[in-house]
Amino acid sequence: MEKLDLRKYIPDVRDGLTREERLVLYLLHETRQERGDRNVPTAMLWGRVCEHFYISPEDLSLMLARLGAGK
Repeated sequence: MEKLDLRKYIPDVRDGLTREERLVLYLLHETRQERGDRNVPTAMLWGRVCEHFYISPEDLSLMLARLGAGK
């Protein structure tokens, strides 16, 4: 039986981001740099995020909106 790692669900005290939110923002930043500072399509970001953990496209869109990444 796999042990549950609570660290990915508990926000960090420094900035309130969870491990998954931090990873999404990092991948968004990296992808944006690769594209010459152009906007990143959500589908492209979703594919890269799913290489690390699964999140539904809808949940990713909600997370991006909550983090203010769509502005």
